Amino acid sequence: MLTLLQASDWTYFIGRFHPVLVHLPIGFLLIAALLEIGKRLGKITVSDTAITFILFWSAIGATMACVAGYLLSLGGGYEEALLSDHQWQGIGVAVFAWIAWLFKSGIISKGSFVYLPALAFATILTFTAGHDGGSLTHGDDYLTQYTPEPFRSLAGIAPRTEAIKEIKPIANINEAVVYKDIVQPILEMRCVQCHNANKQKGGLRMDGMAMLAKGGEDGPVFVSGKGSESAMIKRCLLPESDDDHMPPKGKPQLSESQIALLTWWIDQGAPADKKVSDLKVTDQIKPALALLSSGSSGGNGAVSSASPVLSLKVAAPAQKSVEAVKKVGLLVMPIAHDKNLVQISAVNAPGFGDGQSGFLTYLSEQIVWLKLGHTKITDGGVKELAKLKNLNKLHLEYTGVTDAGLNDLKNLQYLEYLNLVGTKVTDAGLKTIAGSKSLKNIYVWNSAVTENGILEAKKLRPDLNIVSGFNEARVAEFLKAGDSLKVVESPKSTK
Repeated sequence: MLTLLQASDWTYFIGRFHPVLVHLPIGFLLIAALLEIGKRLGKITVSDTAITFILFWSAIGATMACVAGYLLSLGGGYEEALLSDHQWQGIGVAVFAWIAWLFKSGIISKGSFVYLPALAFATILTFTAGHDGGSLTHGDDYLTQYTPEPFRSLAGIAPRTEAIKEIKPIANINEAVVYKDIVQPILEMRCVQCHNANKQKGGLRMDGMAMLAKGGEDGPVFVSGKGSESAMIKRCLLPESDDDHMPPKGKPQLSESQIALLTWWIDQGAPADKKVSDLKVTDQIKPALALLSSGSSGGNGAVSSASPVLSLKVAAPAQKSVEAVKKVGLLVMPIAHDKNLVQISAVNAPGFGDGQSGFLTYLSEQIVWLKLGHTKITDGGVKELAKLKNLNKLHLEYTGVTDAGLNDLKNLQYLEYLNLVGTKVTDAGLKTIAGSKSLKNIYVWNSAVTENGILEAKKLRPDLNIVSGFNEARVAEFLKAGDSLKVVESPKSTK
């Protein structure tokens, strides 16, 4: 019993049954109250024994819900005053349910006038406790958030504010205050729902700089100057199936560019009031900043609805194959809820190399988007990538790929997007891959490709979009087309 009164696996296991158990007293008490009203109004005929039986189980259910609720509360992360109100209201439901049962059953015969008030109090408290329970779980405005006018004004509820769904375009990115204009909007979109003044999972609030810097029950969530070592970044990079991954599975996830921006901010010392121009802007972060200036918060990763790859019907990937790919550190996610096509990213596996590339062939039919930028892949690994017959987008930026590797890719019939930024690819390699009839966009800045080489490639493929130099508009377009971590709903939703 002492173990159950302390935070432990058993505590959390039993505590999480609270949402299930709490519905028992709600249903039983409402039925008992309705039967009692109907009987006293002469509308129905029901025995006192039946009502007594229902009251007994309502009291049992309320007691069990109280115990589970208490154990759940030991996990922390809740606003204390609201939690206290909810707990005492729940206890009140149980106490008054027992009192009503004792008098209705005749165990206590004197003072029978107490029965109806006890039943009424128990019933009313189910509503107030339920309201506070919803506020604890979903926020204090959960029940009233969508109250329409004129009822909103009549009830004295503040005007409704829309949740941030995307970062607004930043006209002058260099003058943007990094925390206020970039970091906080990302946190508001993806993190604050579970880490705010009323709901503090893990004892953490992320709705303000002071609270974010304070950290949670497990300590600081970021280490100033060390983004990759910070908990808030590490958790975002865990596989989505991991219990410690944030945001939790099923919630909207951060895109790679958003994670990159948060990491960059922490690496720069997590300043509260500095502008972009005050910080060191690396080549790696420039594309993400350019994307913000274009008005997209992370790239939607959507392929053109005209792309034939979206019309493919392939078998669902075998679970063993998916797990094998995940074991080498790769993220595996569907590109749409109604497709078996997947996207794979090595964002948290920089050590991924040629020796592991063979694992990708386990999903040779399902992989359409593949991000291996900043890994140790070379031409040897590209031979395995050429076996991914439905590959549509391929990121190989800052890898060891050369012209020889491109020769293996030229026959991929669905390849439309290829990122070769920062590689040793030359004019010869560009000319080779330009022979691919499906290729539409190729990015070669910081490579060995020359302007003459681009002109020669354009003679072969006048319609091929070749991006060879950095400018914000070009990079924004590049990321919007190539950032494929955000899941799209269906081909019909792309634009």
